[in-house]
Formats: sequence, C-alpha cells, structure tokens
Amino acid sequence: MLLAACAGLVAYGMLDTTEEPTPRTPTAAVTYEIEGKGTADITYQARSESGDAVVAHDITLPWKKTVNVPLGKAPLVTITLGEQGGRASCQLAVRGRHVQTATAFGRFGRATCQGELPSPEPSDASTVGEKSN
Repeated sequence: MLLAACAGLVAYGMLDTTEEPTPRTPTAAVTYEIEGKGTADITYQARSESGDAVVAHDITLPWKKTVNVPLGKAPLVTITLGEQGGRASCQLAVRGRHVQTATAFGRFGRATCQGELPSPEPSDASTVGEKSN
C-alpha cells in the first residue's frame, strides 16, 4: 500500500510539468533595403537577445529584408562592397517609416544605416507594431 502511494506521488510529480511562460521581449518591425548592382557583404541586426548581428556574404543586389528587432537595440545594416567596387545604398525603415539612407562607393566601399528603438516598458510584454503569435 505504501509502495503504491509513493508511486502515485512520483507519477504526479512527473506529470506536473507546468512552467511559467517566458515573457517575450517586445520588438519593432525593421526593414533593411540595399540597392545597387553586383554583390556585397551585409551585416544587420535581427531579433537576438544577445544583440548579435547577422552577417551575410556575397549577397546579390538588390536585397531587402524585414525583421523584428528587440526594443532597446539599435537597428543597423552595414554594406561592404568587394574588390570590384561600385556603388550601393542602404536604407532603413522602422515600422514602415524611413529613418536613414547611406551610400557606399568604390573598392571595398562601406556604408552604415542605423536607427534607434525605444527601451521596452517594464509592463510591455507584447510585440510593438506586430501581431503577437
């Protein structure tokens, strides 16, 4: 009888796996756009709690990507032209609103577009400007 009671408690403990949901960091939709011809290396900020940037090499231009960036992080896109040089422009839009444009010229030319997002409010647990999943 005691053995059955212990087994029941162990089974209950294994079945009781309720965990507190981890609150989502609120984000804003950011669109990065690169116009030009040829290829370039592109570095951009995307949804990343650590703040790590995404690096893409030898991307054929033109290129466009919309990502969610955590509030409090700086949306950023950098283009670096290759040895062939040329001309390419980056554009940055936050929540559909144009923020910055910059142009890279020549061999290994480089340009950076950067914006700012507000810090998240302590009670803000939803995605800003996006539908929650």
